[in-house]
Amino acid sequence: MRVIFTEELKQVADDLDRMAQEVHTAIVGAGKALLESDVEAAQNVIDGDLEIDALETSIINQCVQLLAKQSPVATDLRVVVSTLRLASTFERMGDLARHVAEIARRTYPESALTPETRETFEKMQAFLDATSAKLITVLSDRDDKAAEQLIIDDDKLDELHHQIFDIVNGANWTGTTQQTIDVVLLGRFYERFGDHAVSVARRLVYIVSGFDPSKAPKSKADDSANDPYLAAPAK
Repeated sequence: MRVIFTEELKQVADDLDRMAQEVHTAIVGAGKALLESDVEAAQNVIDGDLEIDALETSIINQCVQLLAKQSPVATDLRVVVSTLRLASTFERMGDLARHVAEIARRTYPESALTPETRETFEKMQAFLDATSAKLITVLSDRDDKAAEQLIIDDDKLDELHHQIFDIVNGANWTGTTQQTIDVVLLGRFYERFGDHAVSVARRLVYIVSGFDPSKAPKSKADDSANDPYLAAPAK
């Protein structure tokens, strides 16, 4: 019975790894569509979201069957329940990539970005390309230290998101009403990518350690024996 459970759990893990790879591809493709006004890349992301949705459904069904048939406990239960959460989070990231691609397709052949916001979005895209690639690695390797670093690094994306608002609210902003809406929405989509990446990283740390790390681990100067976990263990 244990052998069967291990094999079924490995299949779920393989599907989750594939889902992470599909999400990375979607994020890269959405960035290409937006920054290069590439309508073909936009359509590929939109069409590819169906595969991400299908993977989520498959993973959820497999996890439910594992819970029903195997009644896992302790670490095994933590892995199965966390996998359910991870699949849902990756599905949302796929949806966000589709939203970005849809805006790029709607504004084609023009860009949804104004000249003054392009550089900031290029930085945000480069950050997310790298982050989504790292998620694949930390997920397959169960690297909780790298996951903790991803959590901390999200502050960089938050700062870039704030820059978008500063530009739009600035005295020199000359964008149309539609451009303002698109830029603000896109900034929000990119910021949410980062939030979901943090959610994945936190869940990965929880799988490995049983603890839920804070976004801001305490420094060495703190009096908590350098404990990086500020939140109580997840129930």
